[in-house]
Amino acid sequence: MSAPPDWGKNLFIKSENLQKTGSFKIRGAYNTIRQLSPEDAARGVIACSAGNHAQGVALSAAQLGIRSVICMPEGAPILKVEATRSYGAEIVLVPGVYDDASREAERLSREKGYLFAHPFNDPDVIAGQGTIGLEILDQVKDVEQILVPVGGGGLISGIAVAVKSIRPDVRVIGVQSAMVPSMLVSRRTGKVTTVKGNATIADGIHVLTPGDLTFHLVQEYVDEIVTVTEDEIAAAIVALLEGPKTVAEGAGATAVAAYLFRRVDVGRKTVAVVSGGNVDITTLSRIITKGLQKTGRITQFRTKLTDKAGNLAQLLACVAQNGANVLNIEHEREDAKTEVNSCVVTMTLETRDSAHVLQIREDLDRRGYGLLYD
Repeated sequence: MSAPPDWGKNLFIKSENLQKTGSFKIRGAYNTIRQLSPEDAARGVIACSAGNHAQGVALSAAQLGIRSVICMPEGAPILKVEATRSYGAEIVLVPGVYDDASREAERLSREKGYLFAHPFNDPDVIAGQGTIGLEILDQVKDVEQILVPVGGGGLISGIAVAVKSIRPDVRVIGVQSAMVPSMLVSRRTGKVTTVKGNATIADGIHVLTPGDLTFHLVQEYVDEIVTVTEDEIAAAIVALLEGPKTVAEGAGATAVAAYLFRRVDVGRKTVAVVSGGNVDITTLSRIITKGLQKTGRITQFRTKLTDKAGNLAQLLACVAQNGANVLNIEHEREDAKTEVNSCVVTMTLETRDSAHVLQIREDLDRRGYGLLYD
């Protein structure tokens, strides 16, 4: 458990991204598989997952000498697919999203006789995830609020039941991507509800339909569900890299995003669960750029200049005087939107923060550089 520097005294990070498989999922998976009877163990286990539960089941099964088959969405990050395979699992890639992989795993379970290890809608899985709540209460004695990423609901169900049974005064708040708010919508409708699938960098919580068991536990024990945007998740990933120097995947960073962008009361002593860190390196590069843009660390300007010697130099001098660093510049003379004697200049700048971006915009405007917007 660590407190990130410069984020205030009220936030602590529960770093489940540092687990053996890179996420909290090893807890529930091992707790489930270790209880199998010899007869069930001999049949083998099957699971569906976007990656983290897959790795938890694969490693747990390997340690216990049990065969494992994992159905994964074909769009799952390559890092997670290969990591799961490296733990000894047989991989079945399924077209579509998590819900499609789940249906295929259930079909194979019936056809081949494998024991289906559900990623969240299972009492043993939920109990295993609940050990995180017990550890938080032990590590941060005066915790007032716990923020938890939510996909199918297994993690928050386990944490909420454990925490509320000991400290009912502690608020437990779930955080979802605004692109796939299945648990939030289910709470509002009062029943398990399937939402439309949308792309999100929080692939680990891309679950369109919560479990019925987890839904009822969330209704009873969870205080609130909030959502965060894609840009906010990206910004939280960058903040975790720069602050506590830790790598979080999109799903893992949602709880931190909720705190940083004040979706919750930041005056309370808060623990944010960083649930996983299994992010593809190429994806991480794009996420970092998005996060820097969200926080005003990178920005882009487009303006029109009279095509005359020295005008571009004057524009660059203005940027330099405002303390910005030019990362890229494009100078286009032929543009359908410009006059014959004009050109369009597009600049990508490295800046300090959003206030610095506003300062540059205002100075460019004062000097007569009209900014162009698509």
